[in-house]
Amino acid sequence: MNNNFLSKLILISAILLAQLIFTAESKAQSITLDSIVAVVDENVIMRSELEQAMIGLADRIRQSGGQVPGKDLLEKQVLEGLISSKLQSQRARQTGIRASDMEIDDSLVRVAQQNSMSVDQLRAAIERDGFDFAEFRRSIGEDITQQKLRQRIINSMVNVSESEIDLLLESQTLDDGEFLLSHIIIAVPEGATPAQLAEGSDKIADVYRRLQEGMDFKSAAISYSESPEALEGGEIGWRDLNSIPRYFAEAIGELEAGQTTKPMRSPAGFHIFRVDSKRARGKVVVKELHARHIVIRVSELLSARQAMDKVMDIKRQLDAGADFAELAKHESDDTSTANLGGDLGWFQPNMYGERMKNTLEGMAVNQISEPFQTEFGWHIAQYLGAREEDRTEESIRHRAREVIKQRKSDLEVNKFLRQMRDEAYVEIRLGDAS
Repeated sequence: MNNNFLSKLILISAILLAQLIFTAESKAQSITLDSIVAVVDENVIMRSELEQAMIGLADRIRQSGGQVPGKDLLEKQVLEGLISSKLQSQRARQTGIRASDMEIDDSLVRVAQQNSMSVDQLRAAIERDGFDFAEFRRSIGEDITQQKLRQRIINSMVNVSESEIDLLLESQTLDDGEFLLSHIIIAVPEGATPAQLAEGSDKIADVYRRLQEGMDFKSAAISYSESPEALEGGEIGWRDLNSIPRYFAEAIGELEAGQTTKPMRSPAGFHIFRVDSKRARGKVVVKELHARHIVIRVSELLSARQAMDKVMDIKRQLDAGADFAELAKHESDDTSTANLGGDLGWFQPNMYGERMKNTLEGMAVNQISEPFQTEFGWHIAQYLGAREEDRTEESIRHRAREVIKQRKSDLEVNKFLRQMRDEAYVEIRLGDAS
């Protein structure tokens, strides 16, 4: 998984939750009398929780133009998703993973912005449609903790060496573009028996037949797939072909957007891939800024007022003709740049935060800024210029690292989720709860 994995999935989960806001009130009232539909270790899943999740998923499928699966199929898939979610949240709590208030607030802001609202308007809309905002906020926190858990799995189990990158760059090209992929999998256990393999083969053949007869791929994934992405229509995102096993990549690489592979076998089970879209890779040119700065930090020895007074005095000296580099050497609290006369070198605009970026981009070459404050202290910056640099080679190497990491990550996360499900006590009571 790439570096955007965590933030992307948090945003997607939050947006999907936000779509429940607009569910008609009559649908919420149609939920049947509450009862337990599953016991998951020490937790339970209630009928109301299952039906509300089914309502939200069915609405999303309709909004995207897909076909809503039959009730039994939808119920089974949504319940498995809720079981996996409960297990992940439980494991996260056991390992001390929490979502901070700031992380939840940031996610709420993104949800509100996605729906062209303020957070207050978002809250009002949720409560107007009969949902509890505190519960909505708690659900977002659960999503964040689950993504943190997955990221911890990746960080602890997935390492990429420089030699692996070298081998990939020597043996394969990364210039074939990227593919937006969706995926259906019928899983088989490790050491599957011939009977289990035959059953899996028959299931994937049946799914493939339905697709050939015109069934929508997203609906098929929601109905039949046994992957973590099933309830998202099987979408697994943009992939470089080198980030997936060779036996999949060769089949996928021959497809155009909208086409699907034939069923394929792997150690994990039986698969069908769909190419939703393709895009080429281009030359990577980035803008870089050059600047130097003086930083005065608040500390136990220097109060906020004293820090402000000191930076104002330094600005007066600069205005009177003092040398910027000399003042930086003697006055700046940034020990990494002070001996360099405050020189930050060439850097990408966002590297030192939004305030620094906005300040520098509004200045002329050699201009010295007014004092400004960030979380790191009071700054005075001198803008020294800008340039555009070709970073294609660096980008290729970075991409190779992400490709290898993605390949390993998918395997480890899916293996972890399957193992966690197999080891848990799960009692399904759907037959007793209808």
